[in-house]
Amino acid sequence: MGTPELISPRSPRVAAARRLARRHFRGKERRFIAEGPQAVREAVAHRAGGSPTLIELFATVEAAERHAEIVEAARAAGALVHFADDRTVADVSQTVTPQGLVGVCRFLDSPFEEILAARPRLVAVLANVRDPGNAGTVLRCADAAGADAVVLTDASVDLYNPKSVRASVGSLFHLPVAVGVPVEQVVTGLQGAGVRILAADGAGDRDLDAELDAGSMGGPTAWVFGNEAWGLPEETRALADAVVRVPIHGKAESLNLATAAAVCLYASARAQRTAGGCRATSPAGGA
Repeated sequence: MGTPELISPRSPRVAAARRLARRHFRGKERRFIAEGPQAVREAVAHRAGGSPTLIELFATVEAAERHAEIVEAARAAGALVHFADDRTVADVSQTVTPQGLVGVCRFLDSPFEEILAARPRLVAVLANVRDPGNAGTVLRCADAAGADAVVLTDASVDLYNPKSVRASVGSLFHLPVAVGVPVEQVVTGLQGAGVRILAADGAGDRDLDAELDAGSMGGPTAWVFGNEAWGLPEETRALADAVVRVPIHGKAESLNLATAAAVCLYASARAQRTAGGCRATSPAGGA
């Protein structure tokens, strides 16, 4: 087989994909970029609203040979596959060191009402979280802990920011995510669905270890995580059923958002699974 023809860097399809780096165009087109083999593999397998999530795939010849199964699966799913040079793929992916595969995907967020109707047992709520890397990492932690959903409030970062998508490492495609919901509506809706609301805050009056020892964390739970710099405002704390702090046993001043979220979510997951045992984890090195 000869070298495949490369798409022109000036192609309208390349220009359209490149524009998705900007939130305005993502919202207008309801499309976003997923970069790298892991994210593209998950996008190929995912369906949003009954339609394949992956619409187009840009691939360097080298990456297409190295990940031939992903490229063939993309074609089989009906995605348009374009071969491109390294610079074109880098321009579309908006990364310094692209991995050779860049997918254009449909938006896949779920209506908040659908999440409530599914009677979730473990939910991560991001309230005023502004850093896209943190948002994607918390989503990844929620996925790993077996959460049923993630909700980003209307004051939080765009779920489809390329940094958020990359930081989720494919977890964006694994569990329902609702976006743009006012925090009061999130709390009221979840409480109405029988979910206990725990606000994670370093100054909380309840201790996570004490909550676990008391056996109070086995029921449906939603953790609310706040802004990286100033945490949760008082009005949000007041909405919660309890404000819980992660105990600091050493000399560290505090935990960053993603680390605290991982601790809280895994504590709830463990408490909810105590009777039946913990879910199997991935092999060592898979983190």
